[in-house]
Amino acid sequence: MPTLGRKKKEVIMEIRIQAIHFDATKQLEAFIQKKVSKLEQYYDGIILAEVTLKVVKPETAMNKNAAILVKVKNGDCFAEKTKDTFEEAIDESVEALEKQLVKFKEKSRTK
Repeated sequence: MPTLGRKKKEVIMEIRIQAIHFDATKQLEAFIQKKVSKLEQYYDGIILAEVTLKVVKPETAMNKNAAILVKVKNGDCFAEKTKDTFEEAIDESVEALEKQLVKFKEKSRTK
């Protein structure tokens, strides 16, 4: 039976996680995979997401830095946040990227 409508391309986004000067826990990596993979619902042309985690000045609060670079077909989106926990930093970075990807999608539609 033929399917109606447009066939959805299956693009599996690759997610790379790099922890600088510490070992990320399996739990943290799973959290990142889950959060970052949700970005695909905002733009289906994501090729790769590179997540970089680092601890800035270990003795202070607000010292967990997360940077996410999302490579899409025709460009890149980037967000970086520093918070008390990596989870918070990832959450806020993903929120910022969601907005960027929506704008990127709208812009690519109008071309």
